[in-house]
Amino acid sequence: MEINSNTKLTDILAQYPWLPDELVKMDSRFKIIKTPIGKMMLKNATVADAVEKTGLSQEVLLAELQKLIDARK
Repeated sequence: MEINSNTKLTDILAQYPWLPDELVKMDSRFKIIKTPIGKMMLKNATVADAVEKTGLSQEVLLAELQKLIDARK
């Protein structure tokens, strides 16, 4: 799966269901992913939306996602 700024978070999490736990370790602002409200918000959210909400740069978030995914291969 190619992950870029337009990739939907639900698509990423469907393929990598373990990722929310790792994201929370990376940045506590990702805790919202595990809440009922966060799950509702994820339906239409993209990586670009996560960048906006967390304040992380797109380059950093994409690199960290790839690093986490590669570590599990």
